[in-house]
Amino acid sequence: MSDVKFKNTRFDPDSTPFLGIAKQMAQAFGYTADLKTDKKLAQLLRLRVAQKNECAYCIILHAKTSRDIGIDEAKVDNISSWWNSELFTKKEKTALEYCDVLTEGSNKNFQRYHQGMTQYFSEVEIAEIAAIVINMNVWTRLKLAQGETPYVD
Repeated sequence: MSDVKFKNTRFDPDSTPFLGIAKQMAQAFGYTADLKTDKKLAQLLRLRVAQKNECAYCIILHAKTSRDIGIDEAKVDNISSWWNSELFTKKEKTALEYCDVLTEGSNKNFQRYHQGMTQYFSEVEIAEIAAIVINMNVWTRLKLAQGETPYVD
């Protein structure tokens, strides 16, 4: 996997005003940020957003990061069907469900998912989880728009 490289096929990311905002958000809520939310759960959420939004760059980056920080490979490989798996805890499933609904943005009863989060997470953690998901949605859409495409030499 280390031989995978990426190229922009549509535009230079420096040409968009969103890149600076995305970088600030990554510092605050990205995989190197210091958060109250469990580091492995936060990383699973990033990987799920990448997978939901079909961003090749983000999937490769966040699958590798997930493995690097010690997330079980089976969880990484099973993220696309987390709801149909006993590999994930109820707490993780609740957060992943919230992540899916927030990423899709089409559910008219979002309060139900927020309420489910209160069983496992503090208000600060819920706000961080929302920010993690929002941050990843910004990055996946930026990378998709610029055409960040993987290739092997």
